[in-house]
Amino acid sequence: MRHSGHARLALLSLMLLAACGAGPDREVAAAMEEAGLSGDADLDQIMLTVADPAESVAYFQRLSTASPDAIAPMRGLATSLVRAKRGNEAVTAWKKVAAHPQARDADRVELADALIRVNDWDAAEAVLDAIPPTFETFQRYRLEAMVADSNEEWSRADSFYETAAGLTTTPAGVLNNWGYSKLTRGDYPGAERLFTDALRQEPGLFTAKNNLVLARGAQRNYRLPVMPMTQTERAQLLHTLALAAIKQNDVTIGRGLLREAVDTHPQYFDAAARALAALEGNVTN
Repeated sequence: MRHSGHARLALLSLMLLAACGAGPDREVAAAMEEAGLSGDADLDQIMLTVADPAESVAYFQRLSTASPDAIAPMRGLATSLVRAKRGNEAVTAWKKVAAHPQARDADRVELADALIRVNDWDAAEAVLDAIPPTFETFQRYRLEAMVADSNEEWSRADSFYETAAGLTTTPAGVLNNWGYSKLTRGDYPGAERLFTDALRQEPGLFTAKNNLVLARGAQRNYRLPVMPMTQTERAQLLHTLALAAIKQNDVTIGRGLLREAVDTHPQYFDAAARALAALEGNVTN
């Protein structure tokens, strides 16, 4: 069905009014029904991606109330609750989706993701174990890797991370997670390689830059790697490297790195300045 631009504008105006408390929900629902836009795919996609998370939740709650047996609004609501960081509610919503007769394996994967977000690892593992092994997606293997990590099943984690990285055209995030897993195990050279790979894929990923510095610092390599960085990022990474040095009792090196971080930052770098003052105070005493 094609809808007129006037109908869309009327609907969006009513939604804004409802969000401000100027119109009751039933008026919005009626406008949606008259315009034929209930469950409109384009509007749904906007609500699931760029809309304010709270507005997205309210939108899909209205759709779910209007069509309580339809699975699409249930999925939209569950996804919106995750975006809004309402973890426990998201788990409940995804459980409802997963129990629907039209539920798919992808829905069960999303339920596992929601469970991990509220740290219910055992339940997430049980959900993933119940999904047929023939269902192979990036999201499924990414979560499998995280669960294996939580169980300290390192070989399984490595296998799942490798598979996940091969199933996406944007592997930087999963490579960064894999590297962090290696970092927590004490495999610092392996972690460094993975963080470097992540930055090769996405040069602007600051978490990978920071983790790379941690991996190098853990090997007592206190030089920043050659990579693109802003002046502010350079100061932050020097601060990270300084703390890594101090943790390993390389205090003189750490103090020098803190001073460099303070001097490098384009503004006042409070965290580095406080750490330097505390360090120099302890040395004086």
